[in-house]
Amino acid sequence: MTEEWQGWREAAETALYGDGGFYRSPVRSPEGPAGHFRTSVHASPLFARAVAGLLARTAEELGLGTVALVDVGAGRGELLTGVLAAAPEGLEVVPYGVEVAARPPGLDPRIVWCAEPPRGVSGLLFANEWLDNVPVDVAEVDGEGVARYVQVRMPEGRVRIPGGQGWAPDGGEVWAPDGGERLGPPVTGRDAEWLERWWPLSAPGERAEIGLPRDLAWARAVGSLDAGLAVAVDYAHVRGARPPFGTLTGFRGGREVRPVPDGSCDLTAHVALDACAAAVDREAVDRGAAELTDQRAALGRLGVSGERPPLSLAATDPAGYVRALAAAGEAAELTARGGLGDFGWLLHRVGAA
Repeated sequence: MTEEWQGWREAAETALYGDGGFYRSPVRSPEGPAGHFRTSVHASPLFARAVAGLLARTAEELGLGTVALVDVGAGRGELLTGVLAAAPEGLEVVPYGVEVAARPPGLDPRIVWCAEPPRGVSGLLFANEWLDNVPVDVAEVDGEGVARYVQVRMPEGRVRIPGGQGWAPDGGEVWAPDGGERLGPPVTGRDAEWLERWWPLSAPGERAEIGLPRDLAWARAVGSLDAGLAVAVDYAHVRGARPPFGTLTGFRGGREVRPVPDGSCDLTAHVALDACAAAVDREAVDRGAAELTDQRAALGRLGVSGERPPLSLAATDPAGYVRALAAAGEAAELTARGGLGDFGWLLHRVGAA
């Protein structure tokens, strides 16, 4: 058996989005992403209701009776389904699910399923935990202080592996990456410029995920809107508070696992949202402004609060008290410090608003 080494971006691209990859395989992930990790969408219907409120505000600001909702990284359409159910009466919503996987069976027929964001629409573009799955290269500083690409081992021979592992769910002969790493060539060009500006490395052993592909992907997504609001929600960090050894990891079946690009697990890394914000053409957005906040603050502005209902309600309306108490618990999870509440929200207004 011979060995082939690839950069993490190339390896993850194939493992996640190639034929039979993690996000394309109906055998490996029949439930979609929800079978492997829990997002705010899955935590509570309050999240979809908040997005529906944001959609309604956007439509009102734009003076629209018919508004587009573009869900980038739509999974199995859970957020779109929830927003359509919660949308205000009288507001006509044209929903788009942007996803590499095939259209899920039984999805609301109003939802347009597509591989890329539609261009020229007006409304709300919402990308919940999408950018963390845009593959990126990883860099590490060697003993001489040089930032080098990290390469991952991709055995070139054919091996037989158990069903459900690797890239052949039927247990056939497959390529089977093992996740071993080595340092490759020095980081150069635009990648090196990105590191210098957004994630400077100096000490041997320090690592970074080179976020340039995410910057470009987000700029393209924002640029697809004629007018409206583009929102990215994700695990995030900013310059001056980057993790010294990066954040690349894997998830399978609800548990964090070693990142191995064999198609059997999600591969994710936190997002430099400040770099994504700066990548958008400022002439294309309203007043050239971008806002970076956290989920706790953003959902608070949309009326999601973890405050417990008054105890007096239990005496006058016991059933209402129980419902309000349950909603407060769900809201508390969505806004919790050290949890979902710490997610970053990046907002760009496009055109007239």
